[in-house]
Amino acid sequence: MNRAVGVARMQLINKWTFLGIPGVILVSAFALTMAIWAMLPSSASEGVKYSGAGQAVMWYFFALGIQSMSLTFPFAQGLSISRRNFFIGTVGLFAVVAAGVAGLYVVLGYVETATHGWGLDGQMFALQWVADQSWPIQLFFYFVLMMFLFLTGFWGATLYKRWQATGLLVAGIALAVLLVGAAALVTWQGWWASVGAWIITLTPLSIGLWALALAALLGLGSYLTLRRATP
Repeated sequence: MNRAVGVARMQLINKWTFLGIPGVILVSAFALTMAIWAMLPSSASEGVKYSGAGQAVMWYFFALGIQSMSLTFPFAQGLSISRRNFFIGTVGLFAVVAAGVAGLYVVLGYVETATHGWGLDGQMFALQWVADQSWPIQLFFYFVLMMFLFLTGFWGATLYKRWQATGLLVAGIALAVLLVGAAALVTWQGWWASVGAWIITLTPLSIGLWALALAALLGLGSYLTLRRATP
């Protein structure tokens, strides 16, 4: 466990990449959105204004997954850190970071609601579909989505370390075949109406549970691939 904690500290040596850039993205997205909303003429600014810019940091977790593997794994191997400890330390660190960012989103959502959209009737953090849920569900939804994106990037980088571009190409083709095959099956069976009805019933909690299952599979795949990856 001490070695895993050491890996987490080692990842944080590059604070700008893993902490500074997300902070800049969040502040910049907020400031630019406020500026755009403030410049809207009164005739165009009636009603609630929506923006998804505040969620930009969540998508950066995909890049964090790639960078945490590609930038740090070779150095960790040079220090004779086991692949198991590297995986536990890295995933554990970014689980903590994701939990912190998720909590920040929940707080900013409540502040946004209390200030009537920052005084501009805007919705950037308190997106209605998610903000209507209780705070634990909001926290869970944001956390799981960020971990899913992180592990997607992490596994992609691990595949590259293990099999180079060939591995990524084969994985991409396999995923495309799987998706096309699933679409073909649904079309052949005439299930599209049922699929649409199921999608409509989805909630942040149910989507979070599905994302959690997929994240667990990605985590398992990442670990198994990492066991034989080379720097």
